[in-house]
Amino acid sequence: MSGPLPFCYLNGAYLALKDATVSPFDRAFLFGDAVYEVVPVYSGRLFRLRQHLDRLNRSLNSIRMPPAMTHGDWAHVCQELISRNGAGDAYLYLQVSRGAEFGRNHAWPEGLKPTLFSYLTELDALPAALTDNGVAAITAPEMRWERRDIKATSLLGNILLKKLAADAGAFETIMLENGELTEGSSTTVHVVKDGIIHTPPNSHHILPGTTRDVVTELADLLSIRNVSAPVSEAALRGADEIWLAFSTRGLLPVTKLDGTPVGGGMPGPLFKRMYIAFNSYIRDLEGTPAL
Repeated sequence: MSGPLPFCYLNGAYLALKDATVSPFDRAFLFGDAVYEVVPVYSGRLFRLRQHLDRLNRSLNSIRMPPAMTHGDWAHVCQELISRNGAGDAYLYLQVSRGAEFGRNHAWPEGLKPTLFSYLTELDALPAALTDNGVAAITAPEMRWERRDIKATSLLGNILLKKLAADAGAFETIMLENGELTEGSSTTVHVVKDGIIHTPPNSHHILPGTTRDVVTELADLLSIRNVSAPVSEAALRGADEIWLAFSTRGLLPVTKLDGTPVGGGMPGPLFKRMYIAFNSYIRDLEGTPAL
């Protein structure tokens, strides 16, 4: 598995990642008081950068912080990192914390200087077996806080749920709350039944997915009906197909849920159409401006 690329951005400077340091009093470290984004990079081009930066600013607004930089300034930082690292296919992580004070206070003082950090990780080729055969998922009760629409760095619930999947030999944990689907520990979940794509509506209870939006746009182009409405546990378990959507891998089919085959136990026909369309969309964007 590839690791982070050597150069990062920290508070206005480009430097070797191994030399980057942050105060132990930074509120991201003490409280998880920070937000982040993960932006795919294909052939050196940032994918859906505007939508990721829009979501970053929504997250910042939700934790009572102003935008850290303009979209144009972020785009310059991201492109400079891609250039300095010679990145082709990668994913770019960017994080904004509220900053540091000399001490530890739950209620933050005004006037803190935000900590801005970004780095790249090389994106390994997706093993063909994952799209050809699909992945396994398990379900678990929802255990996270009520503002899951904020892409915050305080991800303890998510990592415990992801570890639950790993311990079960599965790829993802899909959460259920009050008899309804919410999302995966690091993915949006799409449920296909009778040729219709069903996805829970955006709310405080799920993260508005940037890749989810691509699926919606492509479904419209492919004349596949897609519905944003509550999805019951029964509908999830009775699905013809289940898809996972996320920034670092695009789309993956779930072919086994809690040990039971989904549909025919192999990736379904709508997934295959959507996967082809998704990859064609990425290729069509090559050479176009990121913003």
